[in-house]
Amino acid sequence: MSKYNPVELLLKKRDGQALSQEEINWFINGYLKGEIAEYQMSAFLMASYFQGLEKPEIAALTKSYIESGKSIHFSGHLPVADKHSTGGVGDKISLMLAPIAASLGLLVPMISGRGLGHTGGTLDKLESIPGFQTGFSMQDFTALVNKHGYALVGQSAELVPADKRIYALRDVTATVESPGLITASIMSKKIAEGAKHLVIDLKVGSGAFMPNLRRAKELAELLMHTGQSFGQKVSVVFSNMNSPLGNAVGNALEMIEAIEYLKGRYLPDTYELTTALTAEMLISAGLAVDFMAAKEMIDNAVSSGKALDKFREIIQAQGGNPRVLDDYGLFDAVKVVEPIIADQAGYVHSIDSRAIGYALVRIKAGRMVVSDAIDYSAGALLHPKIGDKLAVGDKIGEVHAASTEAAKEVADLIRRAYKINPLPKAKEDLIFEIARTEG
Repeated sequence: MSKYNPVELLLKKRDGQALSQEEINWFINGYLKGEIAEYQMSAFLMASYFQGLEKPEIAALTKSYIESGKSIHFSGHLPVADKHSTGGVGDKISLMLAPIAASLGLLVPMISGRGLGHTGGTLDKLESIPGFQTGFSMQDFTALVNKHGYALVGQSAELVPADKRIYALRDVTATVESPGLITASIMSKKIAEGAKHLVIDLKVGSGAFMPNLRRAKELAELLMHTGQSFGQKVSVVFSNMNSPLGNAVGNALEMIEAIEYLKGRYLPDTYELTTALTAEMLISAGLAVDFMAAKEMIDNAVSSGKALDKFREIIQAQGGNPRVLDDYGLFDAVKVVEPIIADQAGYVHSIDSRAIGYALVRIKAGRMVVSDAIDYSAGALLHPKIGDKLAVGDKIGEVHAASTEAAKEVADLIRRAYKINPLPKAKEDLIFEIARTEG
């Protein structure tokens, strides 16, 4: 006879009472074994969404996720660090950060995701490189990290399978944005992959899941507390997602922008954020004493060519064609380039980054459901940021698409995402602040 009744646990959670570690573990294991019905797990998720999860419940859920599969343990002397982004438009930071960090003596076991909705995915960007593979067993992934200092892969079926199944259910039950469920999902993967030092790029603004800094700080506290309870040092960088990051939005376009970065051809915003995030990893791991020392190390890794060499190394190791670093013609060729022209003069007061992301889904630069096909060549190059001045006829950017009709439609949608006003507008900070766990 079962120790617990699922309906009684659902009633308890529905009424705002906290569940114990044992109760949560029983419920999650029962779901994985098929003893708890999908509609009951859906009810648990909805109750958690409305009532919230207390910190001990989040730690318990995280532990249950981790114990549902295997974990990775790196036995070498190098510190293990990783970075997680909550998702944004034009966010290609992992592509630069991982090879830089690995070239400076960190082990970086980076498990990434695919684009969905208005946000892009690191795996899609990497797979725009001909031949690049992201599907590896945990054993092969560990071997790649031990040999090359890092690897960029998708989530293995062996790693936190409970989270993978439950995330898919959250997506169709409108419970994705629960802070407690977000925390358990993020932290279980990062703890199970063996990262002892974690920096989280927590996006805030029009292109982010977190609309304001207050909400973002609530999530950050949960992330840091959960990491600390598992012996992990966590830093959270609150970054501005009111403008697309960099100029490129779209898989091959972002990949080219990242390669250019590793060749020392920086854009101001991607440089600032990559440097801040990588510096947090180096300082947390004890490889740099402060930000300025870390910045010097990071700059030298790029200027010396070490970071680009490290990226070339992992492209080859993961089956990709490293010649793309020198010949961008090896990426899928775009058929149509449509300019986006400003139709009014003034200053950029706001940019609806989310609308831009969804507009680009129309030309298959992103996807609405996981099964959607991607056109790696599709996307946009966008130049103005908030506070920039435009004249009528100025080029906001350009759309890359497979057909003229689709390109024109998306160019018009992106133009409308830029709100232009005659009055001057102050430029916005990219990084709002940084929070860290003690010690």
